[in-house]
Amino acid sequence: MKLQDTLSKSEKNIDVSKNLKIYLCGVTVYDESHIGHARTIIVFDVLRKYLESKGSKIEFIQNFTDVDDKIINRANAENTTADKISKKYIENYFKDFDGLNVKRATNYPKATEHIDEIIKFIEKLIKKDIAYATKNGVYFSVSKFPEYGKLSKKKIDELQSGARIEIDEQKKDPLDFAVWKLSDNEPVWDSPWGKGRPGWHIECSAMSIKYLGENFDIHGGGRDLIFPHHENEIAQSESCTGVQFAKIWMHVGMVTINGEKMSKSIGNVKSIKHVLDNWGANVIRLFCLSGHYSKPIDYSEELLKENLIKWRQAEICHYELIHANKENDLENESIVEKTRTEFDNALEDDFNTHRALSSFFQLIKETNRLAADEKLGRNDAENIKAELKRMRDVLGLYIPEITKNEKQEIDRLIMDREQHRKEKQFENADKIRDKLNEMNVELIDHKEKTIWMRKEKIKAEHQNKIEN
Repeated sequence: MKLQDTLSKSEKNIDVSKNLKIYLCGVTVYDESHIGHARTIIVFDVLRKYLESKGSKIEFIQNFTDVDDKIINRANAENTTADKISKKYIENYFKDFDGLNVKRATNYPKATEHIDEIIKFIEKLIKKDIAYATKNGVYFSVSKFPEYGKLSKKKIDELQSGARIEIDEQKKDPLDFAVWKLSDNEPVWDSPWGKGRPGWHIECSAMSIKYLGENFDIHGGGRDLIFPHHENEIAQSESCTGVQFAKIWMHVGMVTINGEKMSKSIGNVKSIKHVLDNWGANVIRLFCLSGHYSKPIDYSEELLKENLIKWRQAEICHYELIHANKENDLENESIVEKTRTEFDNALEDDFNTHRALSSFFQLIKETNRLAADEKLGRNDAENIKAELKRMRDVLGLYIPEITKNEKQEIDRLIMDREQHRKEKQFENADKIRDKLNEMNVELIDHKEKTIWMRKEKIKAEHQNKIEN
């Protein structure tokens, strides 16, 4: 597999059959997770699932930043503690991403649980004369790391204008950043330099190295983290260890809303709970994967509607395959092999999920055409079904299994409806159709038979948009 490395600005190869270590920068838990978080985490979820499908064992670490000024400010505003705020939004995080069918990480380390590791890390930097203490805290000395700026490709004067500058007249350089902030306000921890809390960047260096080692395979996050967060991670990590930090830096493009950056002041932030309640997990995953991961993607109702229409075709295909009962030899095996190759090649060529989805939906389109022409036999159906399931598992798309009892109940209702129609009891037949609709069951008429499918439930107004 080839992946674009932000640091070298070139494609680097990884062996999909080898065990790999991945660190993904998680969320700062002071508010609800939004669609921008969802895109980054879904992209890495699919990367992980594809690698695992090829036999790779993945150690996947994703942190929670649970000590930060934003958390403290939120706690003060709500007259509660930072600990309660972070716990609340961590719980909500898992509800959101479990709902999005994201596989849980190997470990979710929290900054507050790794204060000892962070302090030891800072002590090493001070001992090497790369960090220094002031009356306000401990700072990393950017001038001691000559390669500073190599990730963002910015010059020092550009970095100074883009940096979060902490006001401290004792700083040796405006670019120097805090690794430990002295404070008397909770939450604080004891340290050799006084009570305080860690800076934002140091936590990821300390935790990634603890769980994955000094040099691991892939470090990822949103493109907004390239500077200063990931730039500072590289500087402090490589200064501390003397070795390359991550082999590949993989960054995911931002989500805009109708062409604008998401912003609370504008009021256009879309929470994951909102989009899940409105569109369902599969449509959101299709949206997040519909463009190349490294490029921005625009959130719009129109694009979500397009993905919902596509997903309905995938659901129809799934049930056409279930209901296929004609005897046949394998006649369409080449279609499956061609699609499998195209799908895998797309993902292994810089993780092109857009092309992979095109292959996925091409197989769906061809299957639905065979079904409409009454040419979908049982053996072909089993072969296609297995490949589509493999693809769905990689993409994290989920169609709930129908239980035996549910299938029997639906079949009984359909038989009763047909009987009422034969007896011209159309009112009773319509009542059964209404009951099936309440169960999200839709009937599909063919020349020789009528089959049924069960649709993923989404908000009625959005379903109406694709029907009208």
